[in-house]
Amino acid sequence: TDPVSLPRLGCGSMGGMLALPPGQGPHQVGCTDVMVGHTRQGLFLRLFYPCLPRAGAAEPLWIPRPEYCGGLADAALGRRWCSALLSIAIGSCKVPVSWNGPFKPRSSGYPLIIFSHGLGAFRTLYSSICTELASRGFVVAALEHRDHSAATTYFCTAEAGAEEWIPFQRVPQGQKEFYFRNKQVHRRAQECVRALRLFQAIAGGRSSPNVLHQDWDLSVLKDSLDLTKVAVMGHSFGGVTAVLALVKEPSFRCAVALDAWMFPLEHVLYPEVPEPVLFINTERFQTPESVAKMKRLSSRNGQTRIVTVLGTVHEDQTDFAFLPGKLFSRIFGRRGTLDPHKALAITTRAALAFLQRHLKLEEEFGRWDELLEGVGDSVVPDAPFCRSRL
Repeated sequence: TDPVSLPRLGCGSMGGMLALPPGQGPHQVGCTDVMVGHTRQGLFLRLFYPCLPRAGAAEPLWIPRPEYCGGLADAALGRRWCSALLSIAIGSCKVPVSWNGPFKPRSSGYPLIIFSHGLGAFRTLYSSICTELASRGFVVAALEHRDHSAATTYFCTAEAGAEEWIPFQRVPQGQKEFYFRNKQVHRRAQECVRALRLFQAIAGGRSSPNVLHQDWDLSVLKDSLDLTKVAVMGHSFGGVTAVLALVKEPSFRCAVALDAWMFPLEHVLYPEVPEPVLFINTERFQTPESVAKMKRLSSRNGQTRIVTVLGTVHEDQTDFAFLPGKLFSRIFGRRGTLDPHKALAITTRAALAFLQRHLKLEEEFGRWDELLEGVGDSVVPDAPFCRSRL
């Protein structure tokens, strides 16, 4: 199989403003939201999983609530007044998955991926890559972090119907960015560990009530997870979160870091990263300092890999890549030259080959092993130094 051939395209019922591709794997994909606990020390995540076919299945909104448009306008654009315009442009877009679809059991157990979002993002903005991974036979838990790095988020207090919102926070004036972000990345990595503990508890038969939905019971996962095969993955701030999670939790067998923002991680931790990392970079985001940190990790672990996807920008590893060109350019500026479907195919196939190797999966993802060495159209090993910081 050509490792970078275009996958089949599809728009679901999403209209013209955003068309996320459906999963290309053999499994249909279901999706549900999970909130555990009534304080900010609980967890909030969107779960993507292989599901059984269901006629007339509803599709979830890509932007789950109007409040997230306000958070995006503030975090990404610095203009909260754009919230209404964003809501009109993208508020009705949907994700081509089955909302609360019936879980497809598997006695051998699905491998698990904990996914960490980038700065100013939230749990739904990586639906394209999470859907693709679930269609290939993974359960993917896309966290929404509560360290003030999400565009916005909330938790439900014990009082009936009451919500407490956690806004995006910029670095306070007079505070050094490294210390502020370093504290956040440790909190985020700990949330990844807590998410793993949740699934371990479910597998152990302990009840974990979902605050949000009574009609999708987490206990259906009990005998269908293989928790010896767990990886952590993330984009940008989430990429470095995934690297740190390897230090904090030995059950994570490997990490996939998409265009990782290495700045917040303290130097003393680099020798402590015990498991392999796949760094998949875009062409224009990384700095020489950041790449040097990745190479330092690869020099300590011969299984760590660094590849760059040419013709891509930082946002190409998010769902925003599938926005129409003019809207993308108005929000983010210059977009990549590589077709976003092709970029998604390269990224997920490289990740799948890496996950097969280090989670010891009995799949056919090894046919994309060459991507791990930077072999193939649009892929190069290591990373060119950036020409501009997006």
